[in-house]
Amino acid sequence: TMSYLLPHLKNGWEVDQAILSEEDRLVVIRFGHDWDSNCMAMDEMLAKVAEEIKSFAVIYLVDITKVPDFNTMYELYDPCTTMFFFRNKHMMIDLGTGNNNKVNWAMTDKQEFIDICETIYKGARKGKGL
Repeated sequence: TMSYLLPHLKNGWEVDQAILSEEDRLVVIRFGHDWDSNCMAMDEMLAKVAEEIKSFAVIYLVDITKVPDFNTMYELYDPCTTMFFFRNKHMMIDLGTGNNNKVNWAMTDKQEFIDICETIYKGARKGKGL
């Protein structure tokens, strides 16, 4: 499993701090379980892109059983959910899936994910999607 390569947020306070404290970068949070096959696939891709996008995005993992604080608020009912935040605001995304709040499947295409992060980041910097 690649999840060990990425930082885990271990409680609700850590999640809040990660989202609050990042001034200039996109905060990407994968909610799920390290042992879940969907998350394993996603984490492998995230571990590969983390270094590449670190100038404008930071990636964290959250175990939704150990940290259930956000499950209801963000409707984290899928095995693997990835959400994006910028300056303490939840970023909307339009991937043509009808769900603009989050990516609720395992993305395995590295370039596609980088493109999505760049698009959200650029939009957020311009004040769009807030």
